[in-house]
Amino acid sequence: MTKLLAPLRPTIYALLRIVAGVLFSFHGFQKLFGLFGASEAVSLLSQRGLAGIIESVGGVCIALGFFTSPIAFLASGQMAVAYFLAHAPRGLWPITNGGELAVLFCWVFLYIAANGTGKWGVRA
Repeated sequence: MTKLLAPLRPTIYALLRIVAGVLFSFHGFQKLFGLFGASEAVSLLSQRGLAGIIESVGGVCIALGFFTSPIAFLASGQMAVAYFLAHAPRGLWPITNGGELAVLFCWVFLYIAANGTGKWGVRA
């Protein structure tokens, strides 16, 4: 399977970066603008407001490949903080405390931070 997929590695990585960035930005749009089923928008001057800004702007930048490594590193850190502040107090395991998405985003963005923009990116 590795030999079959090896030529597609740059394309698959670009799609991972784009999809992860877009999905991350949706969480920010939900917080900041009350979109996608949110009951209401949060205050910009709150901890959730700051998270919404990082998610919205960071997600779009990651998807576009603009300042990818530093923004993905920031997003990874935000997801680690979100996990330990919001999810870990509810239980030990991510599957029981609702933190699977935070953990997954944290590690995906750390991987993206280490690998950079790749193809189909704006590169800044």
